[in-house]
Amino acid sequence: MLYIGIDLGTSAVKLLLMDEKGTIYKTVSREYPLYFPRPGWSQQDPEDWFVQTMNGLLELTDGADKGSIRGISFGGQMHGLVVLDDRDRVIRPAILWNDGRTGEETDYLNHQIGQDKLSEYTANIAFAGFTAPKILWLAKHEPENFKRISKIMLPKDYLAYRLSGEFCTDMSDASGMLLLNVKERCWSEEMLSLCGITAKQLPKLYESYEPVGTLKPQIADELGLPHTVKVIAGAGDNAAAAVGTGTVGDGMCNLSLGTSGTIFISSDTFGVDENNALHSFAHADGHYHLMGCMLSAASCNKWWNDDILKTSDYAAEQKNITRLGENQVFYLPYLMGERSPHNDPNARAVFLGMTMDTAREDMTQAVLEGVAFALRDSLEVARSLGIQITRTKICGGGAKSPLWKTIIANVMNLKVDVPETEEGPALGAAMLAAVGCGEYPDVISAADAIVKVVQTVEPDPALAAKYEARYQKFRTLYPALKDIF
Repeated sequence: MLYIGIDLGTSAVKLLLMDEKGTIYKTVSREYPLYFPRPGWSQQDPEDWFVQTMNGLLELTDGADKGSIRGISFGGQMHGLVVLDDRDRVIRPAILWNDGRTGEETDYLNHQIGQDKLSEYTANIAFAGFTAPKILWLAKHEPENFKRISKIMLPKDYLAYRLSGEFCTDMSDASGMLLLNVKERCWSEEMLSLCGITAKQLPKLYESYEPVGTLKPQIADELGLPHTVKVIAGAGDNAAAAVGTGTVGDGMCNLSLGTSGTIFISSDTFGVDENNALHSFAHADGHYHLMGCMLSAASCNKWWNDDILKTSDYAAEQKNITRLGENQVFYLPYLMGERSPHNDPNARAVFLGMTMDTAREDMTQAVLEGVAFALRDSLEVARSLGIQITRTKICGGGAKSPLWKTIIANVMNLKVDVPETEEGPALGAAMLAAVGCGEYPDVISAADAIVKVVQTVEPDPALAAKYEARYQKFRTLYPALKDIF
């Protein structure tokens, strides 16, 4: 039997075809535009997602035994606001997770409604990228569009709707809307009232591994697939990536070096940190997780290489970096503001410490180290809760760099396990499809059978000590610069 995983990312949709044992037969990637109509704004056209997904599905299944395809599921960029009218037309471009326009609305929720109330209602506080502040922004700045809203959904759920006709979402992705009572796994009536919306405008909630329906007959015919292909709810990209790396069950950790960067800690029980510096979300395995999210991770390295150095040869830029732990240049990776743990949309990227002998390699090294230091900020919050982490999985585009994995292992002082497959959310989505179709009894069983570790990068005690000293300096920089931002 064959299963399809669709990862709806920020720059491209990635599709994966695997069998019931986890053997990957083919992957396909299709890019689409990202629009920045104003500084700090970030939007996309949902039609682009659908068109490129359909094109990708045709390419992915070309030459495959289409009759053996049983299920399709999703991982997707979280928090984005997609709104449809009563004729199922997209009302306006989707406002994305890394959009920073909702500063006033975020302040209103956190300071006038109050962080204690928000945490009580949703287990989280407001961040500029979350969906609820976007809804408030729309009501204030585009009231005519707000009045037309019939359906509110997340990016991957728009694909599910177009493919199956089912208005649905899953618990993990819904957790990032600031509309879900995460502990009780239901919509928060208090938050809906605050945002001026009704439960009717929100999708039906499913666990990530539950089927929501089957392909629409016309979609199945267009793709040449059986009408019986099940559509499984799927998960937010980080939860899907965690499934793809086997970060399920109690006390497991995953680091993702994608466009954004995350530290993801799975748990069998619900929990919230005192300052809400970490997100407390539902997990795709039916339980919970804590997550720290930085808005710019591998995108920092992409920006530095593509836009500043004008090169696409990332490996060449890293080749001559050898003096780890001794770099005097610091980099704060806040290109799009920052979420965890600072929750500051006004934070900005900074290079600090250059001298006349600073070299190109020092700047590149600082970018890689700055992302690692910022991820450690969230790890320290988890440690403050008494959570003992000694090792972590790693995924995302940045995880392809041997140098970056070494830096991560030593900055974090953790063993870093590298899965055999670094397909992240797409693999996790395909695994959820397999569970939803009955191939495995639960997500943990699927992970145990499919995910294999092929390398472990261990910290070097001497280097970890050097990075410990560097990190203690790094953590003083944001507080010193906050007022300037």
